Amino acid sequence: MTTAASPAATPARQAQVSSALAACLPAQSVLTAREDLLPYECDGLSAYRQTPLVAALPGTIAEAAEVLRVARETGTPVVARGSGTGLSGGALPLADGILLSLGKFNRILAVDALARTARAQPGVRNAQITEAAAPLGLYYAPDPSSQIACSIGGNVAENSGGVHCLKYGLTVHNIQKVRALTIEGDDVEFGGDALDAPGYDLLALVTGSEGLLALLTEVTVKLLPKPQTAQVVMASFNDVEAAGEAVAAVIGAGIVPAGLEMMDRLATAAVEDYVHAGYDLEAEAILLCESDGTPEEVAEEIAKIEDVMRKAGSTGFAVSRNEAERLRFWSGRKAAFPAVGRISPDYYCIDGSIPRGAVSRVLRRIGELSAQYGLRCANVFHAGDGNLHPLILYDANVPGEFEKTEEFAGDILELSIEVGGTITGEHGVGVEKIRQMCVQFRPAELAQFHAVKAAFDPQGLLNPGKGVPTLNRCADYGAMRVHRGQLPHPDLPRF
Repeated sequence: MTTAASPAATPARQAQVSSALAACLPAQSVLTAREDLLPYECDGLSAYRQTPLVAALPGTIAEAAEVLRVARETGTPVVARGSGTGLSGGALPLADGILLSLGKFNRILAVDALARTARAQPGVRNAQITEAAAPLGLYYAPDPSSQIACSIGGNVAENSGGVHCLKYGLTVHNIQKVRALTIEGDDVEFGGDALDAPGYDLLALVTGSEGLLALLTEVTVKLLPKPQTAQVVMASFNDVEAAGEAVAAVIGAGIVPAGLEMMDRLATAAVEDYVHAGYDLEAEAILLCESDGTPEEVAEEIAKIEDVMRKAGSTGFAVSRNEAERLRFWSGRKAAFPAVGRISPDYYCIDGSIPRGAVSRVLRRIGELSAQYGLRCANVFHAGDGNLHPLILYDANVPGEFEKTEEFAGDILELSIEVGGTITGEHGVGVEKIRQMCVQFRPAELAQFHAVKAAFDPQGLLNPGKGVPTLNRCADYGAMRVHRGQLPHPDLPRF
């Protein structure tokens, strides 16, 4: 797909677009002053920053459709933004584009106890859905670490997971229908009220599409009955690779825990100093493994988990004795990112997925890369489904250190591909991983991705430059890797 270049970002261009928006939105819903635009300059991955040409804050579907009309008529790209907690630069604004905030779309429209569904606008916080469903004994299962702040629309855009995705699935497995606006302003639905919908599974296509295909305006999520009880096992290991082998052993034993998380010593030390979760600071790594269900089911599964962990070399073992202690154990994992932020001027979070059997190998290699680059790396991840979240610690004030961090991060992502995994599990591609898309996919595959994009967005106005690289960009990246000695010759089959 060829995307037409939009006019350059100039004061005259800003005046043109903002005037067109002001004609169809309330005055306070169109922002142009630099101090008003700065809050939108980055998402949770603050390493990349850019202020938009203008920000639009529609409050209704009709107003959102008008923003898209202005975008079409003026040839201006549009980047949708929810809560801004993304970690791949997916909501990074464009200097010549409209930043369309969905912050005013923040209402839960209905909770249906019989159908076990909830309808919510895209700006509703993830945790807010469970709060609304709790009086009915129901909850929404996907629980990203940022669930108290992240929006359900953003969760759909990135196909977010969380601690409990091992047993209960990612966002795509827990939604039933979405409503959206196409770039032409058409109000459409993907999915349906029944468990299956006619035609192609476009709901799965839109989920994880990172704002490249349509503008979400409503999400129908599936709700589950709250388990009768839950307990967390905290197992300590004196070797990171042994902890990785234990992860494979748990799954290999036929156990499907509600959550299975891993943290290395650097991460647990940072967390313990921050939230005092009760972690073993002598261990090189800890595993948090949760069982939920009836009291009888949980007791039986906890016994199996303990047996597997001990055989795998666990040096310490604790089981939450009550709900308060269970939440305390998880509070450390949920607070890992801000905790690591307290011990380093900056950190860079990577998101790759690998086969569970490759966990120990990948952790060993990450340790070698850490030594090679001279940068500390704290490992925190959804171990049960192989979703890595290495946190590379660096100082952006040191010349060249961010560039070195990007190279380190790219090596981890390409290592994930090498062992049979992928470059993202839940954070999306955004701008952060777009170069590694050139390694993950062949030119013919990328061409098909562009064809899908063009079918939804012929002008290429929705979040251009994110998610799927051009073939020219891949060729440039291949040449760069050859120059750095990472590839033996320029005509390897991936390029």
